[in-house]
Amino acid sequence: MSITDQGLALTAAQAGADVVRAMYGAALTRFEKGAGDFATAADIEAERAILDVIRTARPDDAVTGEESGSTGRGGAERMWLVDPLCGTLNYAARTMLVAVNVALRVGSEITVAASVDPFAGEAFWTDGTHAYVRRDGVDERLTPSPDSRLVEVNLDPPFPNEPGFRAVRLLAEAEFAERFRPRVVSTTLAVAWVAAGRRAAYVTDGHVRDSVHFAGGIALCQAAGCVVTGIHGQPLHTGAGGLVVAADRETHAALLKLIDR
Repeated sequence: MSITDQGLALTAAQAGADVVRAMYGAALTRFEKGAGDFATAADIEAERAILDVIRTARPDDAVTGEESGSTGRGGAERMWLVDPLCGTLNYAARTMLVAVNVALRVGSEITVAASVDPFAGEAFWTDGTHAYVRRDGVDERLTPSPDSRLVEVNLDPPFPNEPGFRAVRLLAEAEFAERFRPRVVSTTLAVAWVAAGRRAAYVTDGHVRDSVHFAGGIALCQAAGCVVTGIHGQPLHTGAGGLVVAADRETHAALLKLIDR
């Protein structure tokens, strides 16, 4: 039986989420990557489960996985981007704030994406046109909202734009504290939360083009109608890079003002 790209993204991400949930709380082997970064056995097994689903359904597509790197034909028109466990340090510390991310890039566009929360039982997904959250088999359209005033700030490296920009400095701005409430969950699940109206915005430095961490969340937010730019308001993937995702233009403008200080 054939499966759509949208269905495949959801099925693959859910397969990874099943592994992440099943291995939670166990004593896990760590695999050091350097610079304080590491993967666990759960990362490896979840990625294997995701890749098995994708390769079975789309054997000719290329894949870039967080743990296994790039496989398939170089320069392929279709590339799956897989982050099997976003929030590894959270997970290793037995904190249930993680996401399993799967996205498909066709040409230069992300056409479908899924970001699954293994513990909340929620699958955020987009067909490239609209964005939804699936709970117990029921889909609900995602609606961004600035009402929470909660702004997620990614404090993890790399910081390619320092000393000119460092996200942590936002937290010390008096105007930031007056208008927003900072949050740091250290997983790109928080990007999906902007699309869902649970966060007013998300800010990070770094280069996010073809990022296995960010591709799915960016696609969700764009499909939901969020304002999505680089850290200085420039078109995504240009100039200084970085990422500002906001529920509305007013929130986006306020954050850019603070960042440009």
